[in-house]
Amino acid sequence: MIEGVMMRAADKWAVAVRSPNGEILIKKEAWHSIGRRFKVFEMPVLRGAVVLIETLVLGVKALSFSAEVASSEEFAPEKGFQNPADRISFEEKKGLWWSLSLAATVVFSLLLGIFAFFYLPLLLTEMLGIDNSFWFNVVDGTIRIAVFLAYLILISRWKEIKRVFEYHGAEHKTIAAYENKKELSWENIKDYSPFHARCGTSFVLVLMLVSILVFLMLGKPAGWQERFIRMLFIPLIGGVSYELIKLSDRFPNNPFTLLMIAPGLWLQRITTRPPDEKQVEVAAAALKAALDLDNNSVQEIKLAVSTWDG
Repeated sequence: MIEGVMMRAADKWAVAVRSPNGEILIKKEAWHSIGRRFKVFEMPVLRGAVVLIETLVLGVKALSFSAEVASSEEFAPEKGFQNPADRISFEEKKGLWWSLSLAATVVFSLLLGIFAFFYLPLLLTEMLGIDNSFWFNVVDGTIRIAVFLAYLILISRWKEIKRVFEYHGAEHKTIAAYENKKELSWENIKDYSPFHARCGTSFVLVLMLVSILVFLMLGKPAGWQERFIRMLFIPLIGGVSYELIKLSDRFPNNPFTLLMIAPGLWLQRITTRPPDEKQVEVAAAALKAALDLDNNSVQEIKLAVSTWDG
């Protein structure tokens, strides 16, 4: 199993993985967000939907790199290779088929998420036969959150996912140390909290709470056309949720902000675990690469930061 962390900065992304022989392998590339090329996508709300899709794209790329490392025979310890960085190509797989595969994976991930956490709860709520529009949407939102919590609790019991959650904690600790202008060493990072206000877990929970308010305004759907319209509002919901999460940056001590991020921080007790020193080393390597810290260049950390396990 190849384990790693992906980090994204303002104009660069990087992934660090630990190979079977213990070395940390790093891949980093320039990243030009669509918002930088088309200013309209940097507008509030719209930028949140863009960040969500771009994060999925980078996540698939990172997993592809992890799979390449995992499947490379050169990394087998019995082969006797001591420098895996010399035995594997870091070049992105090019070509039409790879691009189509990437696009298909991103679309499938989005559709699966929409079905599991939006359409399925809607169907379950309709089966209850609730006529009142207000209570229909409240029950729909409650089921949605329950499905999400059940999903997290279920996967948290898997040994492999527990390792993912440990890397998640390493990611948060490392970012906290950087935001507090600390050198990214184990001694400086280890005492920071594994919880972070701008975590993707918090974002998803805020999104689900916002969805209840938005769907209340849409009323109870009647027929597949209104169900479809309901699904079309999900990017808007994601954009609004992104803006709310960003408020935790601008107003970290505001009572409303603290109340808003509290459920997400609580939820991170499920999705994060205390990391060990080796896991923190991987997270620090990824962040340094994304920010070009070796070149003394400091850039903004985006919300789009994810931890994964290949």
